[in-house]
Formats: sequence, C-alpha cells, structure tokens
Amino acid sequence: MSRDPPSPSHLSTTSDDEEDPHQTLIPQNETKPSPLNPPTGPSVFEISRTTAARISRSAASPSKRCLILSVCLPLVLVLLFFSLDLRRTFSSVLPAAPVATSDRMREAEFRALFLLRNQQLGLMRLWNSTLPPDAGFGSKLNGSDLSPTPSPVQSSNLSDVSLREIKSALLEQLRVNREIRDVLLSGHGIGNFSELENNFGPEFDFPNFGSEICKKTERPTDRRTIEWKPKKDRFLFAICLSGQMSNHLICLEKHMFFAALLDRILILPSPKVDYEYSHVLDIEHINKCFGRKVVMTFEEYEQEKKGKIHINKFICYIASPPCYLDEEHVKKLKSSGVSIGSKLEAVWPEDAKLKEPRKRFVGDIMPKFSSNEEVIAVGDLFYADVEEEWVMQPGGPLKHSCQTVIQPSHLIVLTAQRFVQTFLGGNFVALHFRRHGFLKFCNVKKESCFFPIPQAADCVKRVVEEAGSPVIYLSTDAADSETTLLQKLVKLNGEEVPLVRRPEHNSAEKWDALVYRNHMGGDAQVEAMLDKTICAMAKVFVGSAGSTFTEDILRLRRGWGSSSSCDQYLCQGHLPDFIAETD
Repeated sequence: MSRDPPSPSHLSTTSDDEEDPHQTLIPQNETKPSPLNPPTGPSVFEISRTTAARISRSAASPSKRCLILSVCLPLVLVLLFFSLDLRRTFSSVLPAAPVATSDRMREAEFRALFLLRNQQLGLMRLWNSTLPPDAGFGSKLNGSDLSPTPSPVQSSNLSDVSLREIKSALLEQLRVNREIRDVLLSGHGIGNFSELENNFGPEFDFPNFGSEICKKTERPTDRRTIEWKPKKDRFLFAICLSGQMSNHLICLEKHMFFAALLDRILILPSPKVDYEYSHVLDIEHINKCFGRKVVMTFEEYEQEKKGKIHINKFICYIASPPCYLDEEHVKKLKSSGVSIGSKLEAVWPEDAKLKEPRKRFVGDIMPKFSSNEEVIAVGDLFYADVEEEWVMQPGGPLKHSCQTVIQPSHLIVLTAQRFVQTFLGGNFVALHFRRHGFLKFCNVKKESCFFPIPQAADCVKRVVEEAGSPVIYLSTDAADSETTLLQKLVKLNGEEVPLVRRPEHNSAEKWDALVYRNHMGGDAQVEAMLDKTICAMAKVFVGSAGSTFTEDILRLRRGWGSSSSCDQYLCQGHLPDFIAETD
C-alpha cells in the first residue's frame, strides 16, 4: 500500500479577500473639491454690465443702497458656497443623508458579525456536548483483516441515527455561519478575522473553525490492568498466521495478554515463518515499558538454547484446524529448527462446529492453559475473543509505564517525522483509502463499505473543511486512475486540496536516508509501518471501516494521544449511493 504533522491556516482565499488593506471599510465622499477661484466662464448668477452701471448711478441714494445690498448679499453667499465647497466644512455638523445611511448599514453589518460570532460559540458548545466520553473510533476488533468495527456513537446513550443527525445539522449550521461571515467581510476588503479583532476589539475575535471542532480526545485515566511478571524459565511461543502484518500485530497483542496471565516470557516467531518483527517494531521498548524482560526475539532464545528449540506442549485455543495450524505451517515450523513434543489438541473441540469462537473470560483461560511445561504454544490468537474490550482499551490491558507498548521502531518513527516536516507540516488530514479486494468484500455485507469516488471525495472534503487543514496524506492501494479522479474532486473554494503520497526514493531527498542507510529501503513491511506512523501523527484521521490496517493506526493514535474528535471512517453513517449486484 502507498499511504498517519503545514502550520494551521485557512484552506484558501478568494480574490475578494486580497483587496488593498489600506482601503477603508466604507468609502467616503470621494468627489474632488471645487477650485477656490470662481469659474471664468459665464454663470447663471453673473450680473450684466448694464445693470451694474444703473446701480452705480443711483448709489447716492441711501434707500437705494439698502435695496442693492439686500439683493446682492444672497447672490454673494451663493457664489461663496459653491466656490469654497462649504458642504465639506459643515459635513461634520450636519451630515448628508447618504453618509448617514452608509453609517447605519455599516453598524448593522458589524452587529450581524457580532451575533454570528455568538451563534458560532453556542453551536460549538452544543457540538462538544454531543461527543461521547470516548469520542473517536470503536476499538472492537473481530472477523478477518476486513472485519467491521462498530461506530463510536453506538456506545453512547443516544441512538446512532439521532446523534448522527444532530452532528450533521450542527456542522451544517457552522458552515453556513462561516459562509455568511465571508460574504459580509468580502465587501470591505478584510481578508481575515484577526484584522477585525485588531481594528474593532476582541469581541470580533472569531475562533478558528478547525481547532474548535477537531479537538484531541483525552485518554481514559481508569484503565483496567494486570501486571506482567513472568517466571524466568517459563515461555510462551507466539504463532501468528492469519492475514498480513496488521493481523499479526493484533495476534501478538493477544499473545502478550495470555503470557501475562500465565506468568510467561513471550518468544516472538522466527522470521523464517513470519515477519521480521525487529525491523518494524521497537522490541527493546516493550521490555523498558515493563521494567523487565518480558519479550525475546526468536534469535535471542535460539542463542540461549544453543539452537535447540523445543515446544513441550500445544494447548490450542482455535479448534478448527487445531491452533489454526495446517500441515504446511507445521512443516515450516519444524524447518526453522523447532521441534514439537505433543499433538495439536483443542481445548474446546466443540468450537469446531461454530462459525465464530465463543466469548471467553480470564476465568476460562487460567484452568485450561496453565501448565508447568517450560515452553507452551496456544496457536494463532487473531480470532480469539477473550476479554476483548479489556484487551483493546487504549493503552492495552497490561500495566506499564509507556503510552503504548507495541509501536514502530525508532528508525521508522524518526523517518516519519522527517517526512511530515518535509511535505506536510503539523496540520494535515490522513486518509487510509482501502480499495484492493474491498469491492467484493464490502458488497457481501449488510451495509457496504465501498464508496464511489465522487461520494468518497465529498466525504473527505467535509472532513478537511472541519479540520481546517490545507493538505491530505493519502495511504492507499488504489489504482492511479482512482486516485487521480479523487484528487480532481476534492476541492475547497474552487481549488484542489493536495493529496500527498510518499514519493519513490530519491537520493537528493534526505527524509528517508536512515531507512536506506540501514538497508531497509524497499521492505514492504517497513513501508507499510511507515505509512501507519505518518497517519498516526495526523491532526485528523479518516480510515476504511473493516480494515485492520486502519485499526492499527487507531491503536497508535489512542496510545500516542493524537486521536481527534473528528477521526472517523470514510463516509461514516452513510451507505454508497450505488451498489453493484453480487455475482
């Protein structure tokens, strides 16, 4: 698969937001003042020369002087008024009607902005009140690599439908609220809300949409845990065969729980029959978390036993086939240098008739799997349903001093950090877009999880808008034809939101230099874990429902404290708008 931190910013701006910042909010009267000297051309108020002559001849009479003065004085005042543009002189005292109207419009607009700001704060408080205490994803893992995981809202008191409708309505109102603000501000040449606050005070400080909506979820403080204090000479041999790496990590996590219950050190599988776990996991980190030796690599145990590894007893959890081991896998196990000293027998043989194993509890495990043998094996535990809510809680079921126990190697974490610093920055959305083999798998389900590209693009666009992120990291196994169409359709404000994928290795780029320097470049499992790590660092994560690859990312996000209230499955709560018939 090609696959979970730029600084927070608005997604994009329109040309209306880029006007001259020096322009006033409402333009004042921009008419040029009339020249101080009266016009030289003829005027309607000009007195003819003959009239002036008659006035001069009769000026000797005092009564006539008063009459002339009373006639001429208003004319002089009118001339002075127009020549000096006294309207500007008295405008501060007696404003003209159009200016007063503009002032009222301006006051009304800013009053509307103030009310919209209060509306937004109220809606956000309501939005936060709808989040369940463990907002995020459900942690239940069952079925196969594509097993469905319940929605987080299913654990809340409200029904899934009603809560989803409330959230949808609230987000829509918040989007409308922001759109109204943009329209009101566009006519005034104000490009952002910080300019409003600087000019008109803190009452116009609009909170950032994405930071208020997509908040980090808090880790639970009341974890139910047990201590892992293994005996130094008792071991549990891990066997994980189902699916790919993500399934195997879930299997290992359950093996750790069994080892803690049975007071045994866990031996990791040989890379000859399983993955090279030391390349993708921080093994020494696991032991540091517990303050003692609780996990050994196959090579360590082999060296300790001088190449003679013997499994004294198989106590199989899965009934059919016993321990989930067929003859081919038993041969591989023996070819890796492991000898088997007992038959493969199921603890609950009646489970062979069931489609899914029964739920089991600690009280069921202890009497059935306790043994005094040095090395035991219980087989593949991926499908084991033992205290699942306890095992899959954030931080796991075991008492330790770390955020999460099973995590990527330090080399992969550092490489992921360098990639994020180079291409993404701290504010990005990560999308795990599972497509390969997903169409047929999803369509046999009651509710299909395979969405047409246009519908998927619309769902992604909504999440990006809520998060306020300018870029998306894409982790996918989709064909180029699908990702190209997805890129064209994910737009905000008329502009494409970049979908970033890890590029092919280029010696000129140094973000992946550590991986290649340690001869792990091109390793498919290293690259897959690198994808998971980048997605786990995202501000918001969108996953594919039913994929254990997505579930492993969620486990890391819960453990690292990077989970967001906006984390969700792609088009969560919706069905595909078109579903093909099954063959």
